[in-house]
Amino acid sequence: MDVAIVTVGNELLAGDIENTNATWLAKELTARGADVARIIVVPDDEGVVAGTIREWAAEFDAVIVTGGLGGTPDDVTMPAVAAGLDRELVVNPVADADVQETIDRIYEENPDLEFELRPEWYASMPVGATPIPNPEGLAPGCVAENVYVLPGIPEEMEAVFANVAGEFDGDVATQTLYSPEPEGALASVLGDVAERFGIRVGSYPNREAGETRIKLTGDDEAVLSTAVAWLRANSRVELRVADGDGDGTEANE
Repeated sequence: MDVAIVTVGNELLAGDIENTNATWLAKELTARGADVARIIVVPDDEGVVAGTIREWAAEFDAVIVTGGLGGTPDDVTMPAVAAGLDRELVVNPVADADVQETIDRIYEENPDLEFELRPEWYASMPVGATPIPNPEGLAPGCVAENVYVLPGIPEEMEAVFANVAGEFDGDVATQTLYSPEPEGALASVLGDVAERFGIRVGSYPNREAGETRIKLTGDDEAVLSTAVAWLRANSRVELRVADGDGDGTEANE
């Protein structure tokens, strides 16, 4: 399953906020066996977001979009997705009822609040979309065709994604090895194993630890295991198999 991630926000482009949503989603999707094919950051510009959605929805199996879903001027994500899918933006009745219930609870728990909260600010989504509940916030997400729209606030994004995470389960297998040699010393044999077994190979130097992490990815676990055995047998250095998930701090060379 090829998945593209679109993160929306001027604050991300300006470096005011770290794009943790993209990293978190990429890890979750990869762990589930999906193949993250693209990640992009786009501004709070409805035309730019709509154009990206229109192109990527046709190119990839699924597109996950994160961005503001509220009622402020820079919350353009929902109308942009609707435009990108050539759908009208409407108030979803299921989402409207859920949002109204949340608003009522907010006012009940905070009787001194003097600002207005309107359900349509949070319950509007592309016509025909299916709402995705948001147990951590006011604005629900939604799925329309193959586009999944999630809030931008990390806690809310993660909670909404949890409701649809099972839809991204796949069969991608990975194996991580460590080498005491720099990645340049392994270039030839890594290229050979990738070509011989039709797998993807990535090498990530960690200068602080004095080793290189090697990640092999394939669609068939048996083929991948054979590839790992061949690589260890044909490398001139001993390759250590990672314990656990094999994640570590990387540094670009």
